[in-house]
Amino acid sequence: MDEAVVPGTSPRKGERPFTYGDYKSWPEGEHWELIHGEAYSMSPAPRRLHQNLVLQFAAELDSFFAGKPCRPHIAPVDVFLPEGDEAIDDIEHVVQPDAFVVCDKSKLIDEGVLGAPDFVVEVLSPGTAMKDQTQKRMLYESHSVREYWIVNPDTLEVFIYLLKDSKYGLPSVADLREATAVNIFPGLALRARPEDL
Repeated sequence: MDEAVVPGTSPRKGERPFTYGDYKSWPEGEHWELIHGEAYSMSPAPRRLHQNLVLQFAAELDSFFAGKPCRPHIAPVDVFLPEGDEAIDDIEHVVQPDAFVVCDKSKLIDEGVLGAPDFVVEVLSPGTAMKDQTQKRMLYESHSVREYWIVNPDTLEVFIYLLKDSKYGLPSVADLREATAVNIFPGLALRARPEDL
């Protein structure tokens, strides 16, 4: 690579656009996301606080959806967001949300998830915060993710984007120290337990 790469924010340099066909040929152990064919490094690994929050949310999601048709997932699982009916190897959007829920089982494929999740949670990391709040927010909006949460692990604030008329609009803000309702799933609320972080 000719230029320095800032993990999580600067795209990989070189030829582009990249596709899933390129991505799956890269060395094992490297973690990338593709947005508009640009490859973003997912290294280094998230901080312990980040992973503990994801674990707490995953446990709550798993408990709530037990025996229900919607299924929760956590990273790393590839989520493919095609622009049309392109072959999987030609897809230029491949992301790995921290936690997410898929209600349409036809989207579950061996490689991961083909199509937009219904609900996505991204916990901010220093290297990915800008991407999560800009490129990924716009990507999720354009692919109709119904509800998108951006969590600040340091303050335990959550910014909640709800899809309405194909747009997110301004987010609502909540404190995850209190149970916070997931709007699209009545009865589901997520709460962070700071004492267990």
